[in-house]
Amino acid sequence: MTAFSAGVAELATDVSLPPGDGPFPAVLIRTPYDRTQHGAEARGWARRGFAAVVQDVRGRFASPGEWHPYTHEAADGAAAARWIRRQPWSDGRLVAAGASYAAHCALVLALDVPEDARPDAVIAAVPALGLADTAREASGPERLLSRAGWWAAHGDRRDSDESALDKALAADPGLLSHLPVSGLPERLGRSLPSWEGLWRHHDRGRLLVRAAHAGTPLLAVGGHHDHFTAETVALWRAWGGSSARLLLGPWGHGLVGAPGPDAGPAHRLNLGELYVRWTRRALTGGLAPGRHGALALGGADLWLPAGAEGAPCTLRTRPVHGSAFTADPDRPVRSDDLTVPTDGPPDRCLLVTAPLPRPLDVVGPVRVRLRVTADTPSADWAVRLVALSPEGTAERLAVGVLRREEPARRATELTVELGRLARRLRAGTRLRLEIAGHHFPAHARNPHTGDDPVTAGRLLVSRREVDPAGVALTLPVLPSRPTPIDPAEEILR
Repeated sequence: MTAFSAGVAELATDVSLPPGDGPFPAVLIRTPYDRTQHGAEARGWARRGFAAVVQDVRGRFASPGEWHPYTHEAADGAAAARWIRRQPWSDGRLVAAGASYAAHCALVLALDVPEDARPDAVIAAVPALGLADTAREASGPERLLSRAGWWAAHGDRRDSDESALDKALAADPGLLSHLPVSGLPERLGRSLPSWEGLWRHHDRGRLLVRAAHAGTPLLAVGGHHDHFTAETVALWRAWGGSSARLLLGPWGHGLVGAPGPDAGPAHRLNLGELYVRWTRRALTGGLAPGRHGALALGGADLWLPAGAEGAPCTLRTRPVHGSAFTADPDRPVRSDDLTVPTDGPPDRCLLVTAPLPRPLDVVGPVRVRLRVTADTPSADWAVRLVALSPEGTAERLAVGVLRREEPARRATELTVELGRLARRLRAGTRLRLEIAGHHFPAHARNPHTGDDPVTAGRLLVSRREVDPAGVALTLPVLPSRPTPIDPAEEILR
């Protein structure tokens, strides 16, 4: 282990060197998740001719100092980059790489530091772009479950406990239902001073604005089932460097190690080998300019060019029930349960399509247009799209949550974005559309009082109406069967 000065801290750093005298190009990974977990990865880079440098960020594991998420990473990353370039084993070329929070560390090094400290290329997998970007959806709804899980596991502590939230929920299944949301640390029995500060950040999109001025090649990697899918694609689209590549598979946050239900054999890529090949080309100027890449077509076991997108196709839906429903935050529609209650007053508007007469390849953004009314001035509109297979199983395809503030009982038209799909839907599949007032615990409950959902202590019932004739589900459908591509060829060209 090597320690060197970065501001007030001596940050713990491991260096793995290739055999031979060098000098070598270097790969820098800065992580809050324990640098010792990257030993095999570092040795893999070293076997392929790269000096691998893995560092615990300030205040985490073996690195001293205070841990303030998303605060010191640009300055500390710049100190690490300058230190690497001064070493006799460094040839001066540097790649910043990482996944999730470590991707944030790599990106701020490319975008937020002086020229002399910037890397020559960036690999950003399932990137967390910043506090505000991880905390909320674009229209405001708070991402409660994912943030509670992350802060319980990693917030305001030197080490990590990945099971912290699960253990707390086992002891108190209603843990996330208690108000206010800001009081979660007390219920966890832990000091989490940064929890309340998380929700005060509203600079969403800051890194995307800076990405337009990037000067280095980028490889952005993500999963269709990851909670940062939209951020991964937005980063690739915004990147202004000499070349930008996107690899998007049918994976969760753990990428190939977390395959989705629509993953097939063709989607089991060796990401490590692909990263090495891309890095070699990026450092030698061997990548063509512009944006290219590959995305998996789930359920079809093939890959398409990253720019592929279907033509908008509006599907007819038939109302089942709930054109008038009650959004009760004390009994919210659950994000972790696809069953729909059949008794009692409706808690959502439910619509379905007829069975698909043929397979559909859906590639691109999904959106739903609504004509609705709420009797409270603040209302969230949560829309969930579910695939009902011919065998009767249900699978969530997409979710979007839109927050609206407007006079009570005013009829309004709105469009809810449900993110992107890249999926083949089988013939005979029916699509179920659920329109609700909550998507809990994935998202915090709108209290309907106009108060901040994070600090609110009082909840009101909101009565809703949906005009079934005003519901339009639009899917981007490829007009013909696509021609498959080799994802490595697209990433490396």
